[in-house]
Amino acid sequence: MNLTIENILLVGSILLFVSIIVGKTSYKFGVPTLLLFLAIGMLAGSDGIGGIQFDNPKIAQFIGIVSLNFILFSGGLDTHWASVKPVLTEGIVLSTLGVLLTAVTLGTFVWYVTDFTVYESMLLGSIVSSTDVAAVFSILRSKSLALKFNLRPTLELESGSNDPMAYVLTLAFLTLVINQDKSLVSIIPLFFQQMILGGIAGLTFGRLSKFIINNIKLDFDGLYPVLVIALMFITFSATDVVGGNGFLAIYICAVYLGNQDLIHKKTIFRMYDGLAWLMQIVLFLTLGLLVFPSQVFPYMGIGLMISLFLIVVARPVSVFLSLVFFKMELRRRFYISWVGLRGAVPIVFATYPLLAGIDKANMIFNIVFFISVTSVLIQGTTLSIVAKWLKVALPETVKPLTEIDKLILELPKSVSQEIEILPNFYAVNKRIVDLNFPTSAFIVMIRRNGEYIRPGGSTEIEAKDILMVLADSQEDFAQVNDCLSKPLQMEKA
Repeated sequence: MNLTIENILLVGSILLFVSIIVGKTSYKFGVPTLLLFLAIGMLAGSDGIGGIQFDNPKIAQFIGIVSLNFILFSGGLDTHWASVKPVLTEGIVLSTLGVLLTAVTLGTFVWYVTDFTVYESMLLGSIVSSTDVAAVFSILRSKSLALKFNLRPTLELESGSNDPMAYVLTLAFLTLVINQDKSLVSIIPLFFQQMILGGIAGLTFGRLSKFIINNIKLDFDGLYPVLVIALMFITFSATDVVGGNGFLAIYICAVYLGNQDLIHKKTIFRMYDGLAWLMQIVLFLTLGLLVFPSQVFPYMGIGLMISLFLIVVARPVSVFLSLVFFKMELRRRFYISWVGLRGAVPIVFATYPLLAGIDKANMIFNIVFFISVTSVLIQGTTLSIVAKWLKVALPETVKPLTEIDKLILELPKSVSQEIEILPNFYAVNKRIVDLNFPTSAFIVMIRRNGEYIRPGGSTEIEAKDILMVLADSQEDFAQVNDCLSKPLQMEKA
């Protein structure tokens, strides 16, 4: 079947519906949903029962980049800074040095066992050098897997921040494959340019986005999530235009925003959680359609050899060498090594050689596809088992909730109190979002001139308002009162 304007919505919606229904029951059999999405795309493709003709790497790459924007941004929003801060150094080392070591180790092996040139081997190693953000976020969260020793924030920070490094290495070695006259030293400035500009742009756009979100006056609440989508794409595109790494920029931007007081933050979180799942499904379906299983089979032998070397040797070696100067238990290092999931991101990166038209592009693409499938199948299905075997899993009764869990579930508070706003209070004529209100309490209602107002982040507090506040404990109200009254007294002093 050829995709046309008339049937693309029908076919797309049917594939989406089937993916959701199949994914609902997949974990009863221990199969990651992302792998099933990929399989459904393959079955619907030209080699499958669907017979859909799709062989356009450029469109697949575009869909992949757009999808990764949403997935990375959603992951960044859900990254709690207080959890990440203790493991920040470890995460950064894993996402930079760890990725480089994986690429070099695997590339050397590929060069030894194939007829690839050194640069072609390093290109393949670079493409699969990063852990996949979609696979890690999806599997950890859908399995509700809680881990000891700050393992989960370490793994999510690594997977959310290591794609930029793999992207730079992929572009660098692809350049060397195309331009044989260039030296390895020539790619070093590209690396620093991408990383430095990406980091600066991410923080800059994060601060700018917070200012815009909290100060723009939109007539409809539903436009705020749309505004955030626009800011996300502006961050990615503008960073890319100036030569920075757009993936790094949007992740840093999202982490910053996720840890700030924003208007309609709950709505934004909910929307991105749903959109991240939608983009994961669309991404894996698209890549499944792009793959021709008949072309993958000839490379299964070499693909399995490379995949097993990556899982058993390259990933553990890179993790242990990267973390050699950190005090960390061996079981924690082993588990980090095991959660080296490869998923859609390497397949998206593998479209770059296809579009560049290098000689071994098709072979690289099919090997990378096989590596991704075997990684999700072998490692993705055993995360819980290995966590229990290494004794790094938390018992069911003590599993902590993520930040997005807390926002969506709207946990009930145990104590309440009414607070009258006096004319000399700091909060007078201030918006709730500007009060730096403690996360352990929130304002549920405001009584003003005999009427009740349901507050939002943009609601301004007025003198003589009666605030109905819920909190976790009575002690939290000391901090609440500080936010409402003391700043003004300190300024006067």
